[in-house]
Amino acid sequence: MHREEEGEFRRTSAGKRQMSDIIFMNRGRCGFRRTTHLGIEQGPGGDVALGAVTRARWTERGAGPGAGRSAVPVSGALLPMRTSPPPPVTARRLHGDMGAKDFKRFMNHRAPANSRYKPTCYEHAANCYTHAFLIVPSIVGSALLHRMSDDRWEKITAWIYGMGLCALFIVSTVFHIVTWKKSHLRTVEHCFHMCDRMVIYFFIAASYAPWLNLRELGPLASHMRWFIWLMAAGGTVYVFLYHEKYKIVELLFYLAMGFSPALVVTSMNNTEGLQELAWGGLIYCLGVVFFKSDGIIPFAHAIWHLFVALAAAVHYYAIWKYLYKSPSSDLIRHV
Repeated sequence: MHREEEGEFRRTSAGKRQMSDIIFMNRGRCGFRRTTHLGIEQGPGGDVALGAVTRARWTERGAGPGAGRSAVPVSGALLPMRTSPPPPVTARRLHGDMGAKDFKRFMNHRAPANSRYKPTCYEHAANCYTHAFLIVPSIVGSALLHRMSDDRWEKITAWIYGMGLCALFIVSTVFHIVTWKKSHLRTVEHCFHMCDRMVIYFFIAASYAPWLNLRELGPLASHMRWFIWLMAAGGTVYVFLYHEKYKIVELLFYLAMGFSPALVVTSMNNTEGLQELAWGGLIYCLGVVFFKSDGIIPFAHAIWHLFVALAAAVHYYAIWKYLYKSPSSDLIRHV
């Protein structure tokens, strides 16, 4: 508890008696460390001794026989004053506070609705590296599919899929680098952010292109080959008109575009590779949880990038194994 003690001292100087009031406001701290020229002393916990005493120093608590009591020298006399012990600081409390502080530096506060989250420098770096490391593998994988193609239609399909795969990782990496290092260039950052959102629509369409182009489809299902690109174009127009305004609507567009062609693909007579296709779609859906967890989970967006990379790898494996011929050792060495 806070308590105030008033002490009144008298001293004689040049035959006169003077009265000096000293007001002690004690908050349970011990030991004053600073003394002003006016005789105002302040302790480490904000305790103040105000009066005519100058350059007075408190004895440290717990030293000598008067442990637990502090004193101020006044004209050779000492006035003791009781001090309450400071609250104990347990190891658990100390480590808990330090852990929470260290934990928060990896993540900023969650952004308001329809506003962009501001990553920390650690999150910026993770966002860049998680997709930058996949640029070269995506280029090599695209070249491999192109070399494995037997006819012109397979080459065109491999080119479409490879362009969508490479564009996803390249545009994402460039956007995160601009956001991290050139955030003051607002117009440039805004343009790359729009490109990052638009390329996702075309990547989804490109991911389904091998399945829709290289497998036999019914008369109604064959229209999905062109309809999925119309959906990608519609998503691009939406980004131009309502970028960052309705995030939930944008997310629903992504999910609708991802699931609509799946209904057609699963109706094919040849079901080879559909299990891998379903697993990849499930990984994408699980990653959406982290895509919407910025400000809640540290490195949430970087974790989302890892889910995208894993799902894309599963889909690539299915395309390579079931839609293109297995490459020979000479072809692999040549690529």
